[in-house]
Order: sequence, then C-alpha cells, then structure tokens
Amino acid sequence: MDRKDRVIFCDRFAFIRGKKEFLVKEDWLDAIKWDDRGLVPAIAQETGSGKVLMLAWMNRESLRLTRETGHVVYWSRSRNTLWHKGEASGHRQIVRAIRVDCDADVVLLEVEQKSGIACHTGRHSCFFRELRASQWVEVAPVVKDPDTIYKQS
Repeated sequence: MDRKDRVIFCDRFAFIRGKKEFLVKEDWLDAIKWDDRGLVPAIAQETGSGKVLMLAWMNRESLRLTRETGHVVYWSRSRNTLWHKGEASGHRQIVRAIRVDCDADVVLLEVEQKSGIACHTGRHSCFFRELRASQWVEVAPVVKDPDTIYKQS
C-alpha cells in the first residue's frame, strides 16, 4: 500500500480509498457478527454452477477449522458439536472461497462438492422442494439412497 493511499477505519474494517479491497482491522473472525449463541448462518454454494447446496451454521472454531483445513466444518445445533461435512457420508466439501455479506452476518462458502451429494436425503442440494400452487413439490431426484450412504451398523 502506497503512503499516498488513505486508509479509512470504520467499525471493524479498514477501507483503502480508491481501491476495491479492504483490510480487516482486527482478527478476521472478529469481523463476523455472531448471534447470541455464537453462531452465524453459512451458505454452501457450488463453485462453477453457482447452485446453492445447503445452509448450515458455524461457530468461531468451525469457521477457523474450515479455513485451516480447506474442508468445510459446520456446527451441529442438534448434536451441539462440530460437524465435519462428509465425515459419515464421504460427501466432503472442499473450500474454494470464503466470503461474508455486506453486514458480516452471513458467510458464503464456495465449495467443490465431492460425490455430487450435499443433502442427507441423498440429493445434490438441500433445496429440492419448490412451492407450486400452494404445495411443496419435490423437484430434484435422489442421487443415492440415503440408507446406503449412512449404513447402520
């Protein structure tokens, strides 16, 4: 950064006048607006197609681990534990980019979806129901039977 560039500090970010980039003034995790439970919604979007695959939740540790490992780690609200996407199914998500929205209260993960299945129902995307004439209709096929994905032992 040239000395002639003017840096403007605003809340959590430092904007460089005349440039599209900005510097995070604090620890990058501190820039996120976590909810009262310490969570932030995270949207997984398929690299290339731009298709939304799923929405899940992340806490500081899961987002930090996601960045460090390159594999998506979510926070399971039902199990109250870290959830390494694909640990049981093999349907891992490889991180290609991590973004935050304009309010810093939603994370967007651009991912490569391994095996082409993101949803526990065996579908490519969790958004497989569409509202048609006041009814939810399944509009995407099951790629693989979930009973074969999650074998009971």
